Amino acid sequence: MCDTIVALRNATASGGVLFAKNSDRDSNEAHEILIEEGKNYPSGSVVRCTYIDIPQVKRTNTVLLSKPFWIWGAEMGANEFGVVIGNEAVFTKYKNNKKPGLIGMDFLRLALERSTSAFAAVELITTLLDKYGQSGNCGFSHPFYYDNSYLITDRNEAWVLETAGRQWAAEKVKDSRSISNNLTIENQWDLASKDIIEEAVRQGWCRKRTEFSFRKSYSDFLFTTFGAGQTRQACSSELLLQKKGSLNTRDMFNILRTHKSQKDSRWTPGKAIGGADICMHAGFGPIRVSQTTGSMVADLRDSGDLLWLTGTAAPCLSIFKPVWLDSGLPFSEPIPEGKYNPATLWWRGETLHRKVLENYGERTRIFTRERDQMEAEWLSCAEGLNSATLTQKKEYSTLTFKDADNKIDDWLKKIEETRSKRKLPFYYASFRESIDKQADFPE
Repeated sequence: MCDTIVALRNATASGGVLFAKNSDRDSNEAHEILIEEGKNYPSGSVVRCTYIDIPQVKRTNTVLLSKPFWIWGAEMGANEFGVVIGNEAVFTKYKNNKKPGLIGMDFLRLALERSTSAFAAVELITTLLDKYGQSGNCGFSHPFYYDNSYLITDRNEAWVLETAGRQWAAEKVKDSRSISNNLTIENQWDLASKDIIEEAVRQGWCRKRTEFSFRKSYSDFLFTTFGAGQTRQACSSELLLQKKGSLNTRDMFNILRTHKSQKDSRWTPGKAIGGADICMHAGFGPIRVSQTTGSMVADLRDSGDLLWLTGTAAPCLSIFKPVWLDSGLPFSEPIPEGKYNPATLWWRGETLHRKVLENYGERTRIFTRERDQMEAEWLSCAEGLNSATLTQKKEYSTLTFKDADNKIDDWLKKIEETRSKRKLPFYYASFRESIDKQADFPE
């Protein structure tokens, strides 16, 4: 389960475009951040996606990707032309999508590597969708099959693209928009596949053309309902609307950190069994099986683009750090995988995350104020660095990642000095124990 939001120029304080996304995946499905430089390829080259090969283009763009470690594609990312995309799992009435093929995250990466605008990305994804369809397992610890929607933006405009099998509809965003794990487009769109209505009538999903709704006709009721995407989308839409015209990067951080069900300081992820939180923590039961494993905010301006990444799970417990695509990643370390590895940023972050879950309310208060102060300072400093040299950008980004890493150690020490006074519910404690065991996580 995931959530993606965008605010266009008329909705932001700076007059730039803001994009944000949480990627919700399995608890031990480590998230990788990488920058892939643009390359030239000889005629006849192919590219290996997650499951299949397709023809390669002559030239690819430089891209930053935030992705599950085992998948070729990505949950979110940006390219050198200021195109930024996030994808969502959506659940439709098509059930024949188990054959290995192109998955939604592959489409996202291909669009970033091959497109120079948001509209071009829409055209690229829909052309590939018509040619190859979408299919293949997207689950890490268990098979998981779904179709996809996308929020695609650049410095000037944004598009929502929703798909069901080879059918699709696209809507141009007016000021701000959010998407989640549900189809949203009804009977009004700007672009759509040629036989989108005829296919629904033919399948018996719609009685006649005048009654057609893309959402109603193509959605799978059961999975869409339990995925709680409509609830989360309504929450993020309301949060965007509340600050329309004054939205800033800090606001996007806060939206990604939202726990809709958090009523007071005694709230804990262990009590939440539904999937209605934008910031997701995995819990006991078949519904809330995902956690937010990576988060990204993009600030797109004519003066230069700035990306903010956690590199760790749970944005409510993580620090957003600045990265400029043109100056490269500020760290080099092994790719995090599904087993605990303290040599990787993602798993070092999990050490803090999992300790905090033992007593969420008390332990978050130990460090969140300091974290917010650090981010405020970095936001202020980074604001003036878009025109700096590549070396200066890289040095500053590297400094923030190092400071954040050191703080994880400091906060862990403070947590160790504070005894947990609250006992986790038995069912939740058992779930967390099984997750840790699967990852060889130290006791």
